[in-house]
Amino acid sequence: MLIITIKQGKEKSLLAGDPFIYASAIEKVDGKPQERNKPGATAIVQSSARQFLARAAYNAKSQIAARVWTLREDEPVDHAMMKRRVQAAVARRAAAVRNADPQALVLLVDGDKDGLPGLVVQGYGGTAGYLVCQFNAGGVDLWKVAVVQALLSATGCPNVYERCDALLRKGEGLPVAPRALAGDEPPQRLTVRDGQRLVPMDIRTGFVYPR
Repeated sequence: MLIITIKQGKEKSLLAGDPFIYASAIEKVDGKPQERNKPGATAIVQSSARQFLARAAYNAKSQIAARVWTLREDEPVDHAMMKRRVQAAVARRAAAVRNADPQALVLLVDGDKDGLPGLVVQGYGGTAGYLVCQFNAGGVDLWKVAVVQALLSATGCPNVYERCDALLRKGEGLPVAPRALAGDEPPQRLTVRDGQRLVPMDIRTGFVYPR
């Protein structure tokens, strides 16, 4: 596992709840080169006095060098964590999902707010519809299989599609390859509620067709 040592005094923002660690705050990164070059590799973050601060996803290719997973030393970054956090995010928005128009795109996972930095998940059409995911950071991309498994279990929706924001993913050193991750790919054109309007949209990309 990688070890990130933070410069003296730079741990204050981290302890205050800032989930981002920038390269300017890092004194050094220890670990095997193949791990240091893997976008999203799990790292222990420690102070200049070698005290544990956090576990984070390290990405040397990103402007945000590391994104915090947890400040708890007794909480490992593993499949169980991903499952817990996805389930909690979906449960948190269960009432909104139940009351939503089935033609609306409903937010199910909202990145840092749900302890899953870089992950955005929207649902369309209820349990028989589609989940559209964006893995916009190396950490969640590395745990993609675990995230998808947790989404299938938490929502009961069999169709999961990955939408790719080319600019964000390239900035993270990640490939741009939109595709179905489970079940069927959404149709190219669906009717989606946007406020009071119904608009024709490709939910795979977010493109709204001219009327």
